Amino acid sequence: MTTRSNALPTQEMTINMGPQHPSTHGVLRVILTTDGEVVTRAVPDVGYLHRGLEKIGERVTYAQYMPFTDRLDYLAAMNCNCAWAWTVEKLAKIEVPERAEFLRVIVCELNRISSHLIAFGSYTADMGAFTPFLYAIREREQVNDLFEMICGNRLTYNYARVGGVSGDAPPGFLEKTVEFLDYFEPKLDEYNNLISYNKIFVHRLANVAVIPAEEAVAYGLTGPNLRGSGVPFDLRKDEPYSVYPKFDFNVCVGTGERGTLGDCFDRYMVRINEMRESIKIVRQAVAQIPDGPVLAKVPRLFKPPVGEVYFRSECPRGETGIYLISDGSVNPFRLKIRTGSFVAMTIFEKVTRGLMIADVVAVIGSLDIILPEIDR
Repeated sequence: MTTRSNALPTQEMTINMGPQHPSTHGVLRVILTTDGEVVTRAVPDVGYLHRGLEKIGERVTYAQYMPFTDRLDYLAAMNCNCAWAWTVEKLAKIEVPERAEFLRVIVCELNRISSHLIAFGSYTADMGAFTPFLYAIREREQVNDLFEMICGNRLTYNYARVGGVSGDAPPGFLEKTVEFLDYFEPKLDEYNNLISYNKIFVHRLANVAVIPAEEAVAYGLTGPNLRGSGVPFDLRKDEPYSVYPKFDFNVCVGTGERGTLGDCFDRYMVRINEMRESIKIVRQAVAQIPDGPVLAKVPRLFKPPVGEVYFRSECPRGETGIYLISDGSVNPFRLKIRTGSFVAMTIFEKVTRGLMIADVVAVIGSLDIILPEIDR
């Protein structure tokens, strides 16, 4: 289409951003239609990473599927492990030892910190500030040290089990966890001084891709992307599960402190503030953790009763909802997973219309997508 602007003929171009572009946070292809530097349309084209995780789940046993959940969101494997365990336990009405639930909460909140660190570091790198990414990696390595202590792995952790966790916390784990929290908590203020309120960084994010609260709800956004629009909905509070009701923490929401409520800056700050709340939860869990077993007695050849269940948990990128149907056999009959990143893509085209090409990168980072959650 040819248009005339200031008496000069212009022509819209169709260009690709990705699927190899580093700022698409994985193999996401965005088909951009541009009028100069202005985006008239941005269509996300997904499917370059599809692995059929849901269909695989119908071909393996309930226990065998646990390692596959590590790959659902490889930056939050602990959260995805536990989401699967909680779903199966709800279906089969399995009573989980309380100590195991405390350990699950500890590792899930540590993983939330770890995931948000990557969101923080990669986002600032996308915006041209590389130094904060090195800070984020430095802190994340300490979380990985803790996870290596408790389960032996540093990325795909595979710690949860149907009925509990694979093993008790090793000697010194809880003490080292508190040491990390003492070290890490002051770093959040350092991050804010370093980059969060940097004038250039704020101008790149404030008033960009504003999502009003009613639109966030209408499009089904969850997690920080929903709360960034000022909606105080958190499954850990509003539909509490595990032992989360025992802990005191705040639900972080966007406030429009540097621009318009629901902009890229609000979504960014929600993740920064959530790390502080995760620290509070882990401190309380370590202080309150009871003694006792960490794994319920579950038959090796596990056959849950016939039925269906839907369980949703608050993962770093929003709601991970698992719909599971059992026909009484050793394999799930049907499995469907709802993830925060996939849902976030539904509003992408709308909020990027009329932005500059450079702002598209800011939008992708603000939504904190990860492609394995999209191409399941």
